[in-house]
Amino acid sequence: MQKKQPMLEIAVFNIGSAITAEKAGADRIELCENPADGGTTPSYGTLKIVKEKIRIPVFPIIRPRAGDFLFSAEEFAVMQKDISLCKELGYEGVVIGLLHEDGTVDEARTSALVQIAYPMEVSFHRAFDRAKNPMDSLETLIRCGCERILTSGQTAQAWDGRDLIKALIEKANNRITIMPGSGIRSNNIRELTNYTGAVELHSSARKMVASPMKFTVASMNEMLENVEVDALEIKKMKTALEK
Repeated sequence: MQKKQPMLEIAVFNIGSAITAEKAGADRIELCENPADGGTTPSYGTLKIVKEKIRIPVFPIIRPRAGDFLFSAEEFAVMQKDISLCKELGYEGVVIGLLHEDGTVDEARTSALVQIAYPMEVSFHRAFDRAKNPMDSLETLIRCGCERILTSGQTAQAWDGRDLIKALIEKANNRITIMPGSGIRSNNIRELTNYTGAVELHSSARKMVASPMKFTVASMNEMLENVEVDALEIKKMKTALEK
């Protein structure tokens, strides 16, 4: 069900960013690793420590590898085990996304993962933006029992996909939450919310941070930057949503 007050989910890729996001006012965290790969399943150690330190809801992504969303039987088995682990650790939800080779949502496997996850909530990530027919996919995910869909409106940036996002929200009619994400920042979050009617928004609020290492080997030609969340940007987005 859609919530009345706009809320902000922040995608993080390490424990430090999770702590920063919570302190900056995030309402929920999507927990991932490997930002260069678009986010993959966090390690056991990350899952364990984040659950001990973070008090707001955290949804780990369940994605065993980078690339497409057509998973083998072995990869699906890994996803099942990872969801069970998240449930054992007490997480509030998980984030998944599975497609068939023809671009349709893998309804059978998605439904199976939702059942394994229960009573955790299940969000379907931007695999949705690679799906064949977004309106048909919407109905499929409602049947599967997913709580929300993260989407940029099948474009690279959510603002460019705002018309489809708005249409999805209207068609969903509170049967599932449509959560815009990708390219959302403080300079467009309020306008996007007003245009689409979205009540949950997703952003990585990412920034690149230089390594604090004092010694480096110049011949390696490495930057060694790390992806972290921008606390000020999170605060600005929260302020924009409260207007």
